[in-house]
Amino acid sequence: MNAMDTKVMDKAIQWLAPEFDQETRQQVQWMIDHDPESLSESFYRSLEFGTGGMRGIMGPGTNRMNIYVIGMATQGLCNYIKKNFPGRDDLKVAIAHDSRNNSRLFAETTAKVISANGIHAYLFESLRPTPELSFSIRHLGCQSGIVVTASHNPKEYNGYKVYWDDGGQVIAPHDEDIIKEVEKIQSIKEVRFEGNPALIHALGQEIDEAYLSCIASLSLNPEINSKYHDLKIVYTPIHGSGVTLVPAILKRYGFTNLMNVPEQDIPDGNFPTVVSPNPEEKAALNLAIEKAIATDSELVMASDPDADRVGIAIRNRDGSFKLLNGNQTGSLLIYYLLKNWSEKGKLKGNEFIARTVVTTPLFEDIANEYGVKTYVVLTGFKYIADLIRNKEAKEVFIGGGEESYGFMVGSFVRDKDAISSCAMIAEVAAWAKDQGMTLLDLLESIAVKYGLYKEHLISIVRKGQSGVAQINAMMEKFRSEPPKSLGGSDVVTILDFSSSESEDMLTGQKVKIDLPKSNVLQFVTADGSIISARPSGTEPKIKFYFSVKTKVNKQSELVQAESILDSKIKALIADMKLDQ
Repeated sequence: MNAMDTKVMDKAIQWLAPEFDQETRQQVQWMIDHDPESLSESFYRSLEFGTGGMRGIMGPGTNRMNIYVIGMATQGLCNYIKKNFPGRDDLKVAIAHDSRNNSRLFAETTAKVISANGIHAYLFESLRPTPELSFSIRHLGCQSGIVVTASHNPKEYNGYKVYWDDGGQVIAPHDEDIIKEVEKIQSIKEVRFEGNPALIHALGQEIDEAYLSCIASLSLNPEINSKYHDLKIVYTPIHGSGVTLVPAILKRYGFTNLMNVPEQDIPDGNFPTVVSPNPEEKAALNLAIEKAIATDSELVMASDPDADRVGIAIRNRDGSFKLLNGNQTGSLLIYYLLKNWSEKGKLKGNEFIARTVVTTPLFEDIANEYGVKTYVVLTGFKYIADLIRNKEAKEVFIGGGEESYGFMVGSFVRDKDAISSCAMIAEVAAWAKDQGMTLLDLLESIAVKYGLYKEHLISIVRKGQSGVAQINAMMEKFRSEPPKSLGGSDVVTILDFSSSESEDMLTGQKVKIDLPKSNVLQFVTADGSIISARPSGTEPKIKFYFSVKTKVNKQSELVQAESILDSKIKALIADMKLDQ
């Protein structure tokens, strides 16, 4: 037995102790006796906080999501909160959860541990969207917040996202320091599982109303919404928490012709009507699009299980539906916001928008026209939240987004928000209609004005312990042997966010990147193509992002231009020599 096997076995044997429930002990014993591979995967490491917190497959083990891992994480968090806010007896933590299997159990376990540590636990009475959890932290004056969710991951996953007192997900140093506190806990005997009911408080309609009122205040053209109140919209929560608030906010925005997909309105952690509850994937919207075609609707919107991300489909001229990627949806929102802020005299010169390093530069092209600053941050909305916190005394955040279908308007929520995004997307559709355009017309007019951008994403999955090593090896090879040209164009700049350096390949000059270190590489070519490589912080995969651009003079040129860009992307992929 090698050192790793010994370490795994030692950990597993600890989980046979009486402190663990009988079902857990039986499952661990079965793996010891019959399934050494699963045993290794379950115990070879402890789950860590990545870009989205702690996320993993449910089951027994230190590398799995279960009440014991959650208990230890929560105990570590409680210890950390007390260290950061010493001497206070009014500490508060807000807790929410989505529709996933075990989410309520995990949320209740979290509340019990928090209350057992003398901290007030504010637990939502039932499933609620992640952005509402972010909102509630600042609204209630909490020191931290937790949402139990695995976002859009497959049904076997669950997760645990931690937020700080600003309503944003924890970033350095808090994330690393919380982990240090968790690692100090050597046994579940150190976890206070017996809750104090007097310190557990239910959250419900009162927070819903406060949150919805803030979203309602974002509307820029309520009279246009009223004029086109009968705009036909199909919305699906894909069995998730969006069902609690999206229909309500669309009604509050004035839209009266909302269609649903009844079988997907039912919260269900098995997600029985889809292969994956991910609005990035076309199949997840199939039922909603079928409903839209049958009802002659103009817009389809779908949120993921914790309702922080939204995917949309819009009408083509032949009556079929076109699914937009996150960059396209975000560009529609940014254009609408900036144009209307400008026309209504709301721009005072200190406003800004934000995007992540792998999101389309089109955001900047639009913002530059209106004299609005664009900040570029690392992948993850927690960095946009941190940006807002650092700027809010002097600058005003209008909106921002990332390519992975996450958008945020206004700053009362400090995370991506499908609830407010659905409301604003519907408003954009009504506004476009008032301009004599469909959403497709508006999207194409933006391409003519600023240039046609085309993006493509490739995700390579490498599961398990060996997968981590393979992904690391891929990144190391790109660093040690970077491509000299891609798609027939020389690589002129390499940005390595791990070393925080940008290198000009023509002069050799290196410039510091003023962002936290992150395992991301970008190659920029002479023709403006951008290729990014980024291992996921929450899933066993490495992502490659391709962004290309060309100018078009009129809408009739778009089809040919898209074809040219598709060919360019294929050439870039071939030159990257990705082993799929």
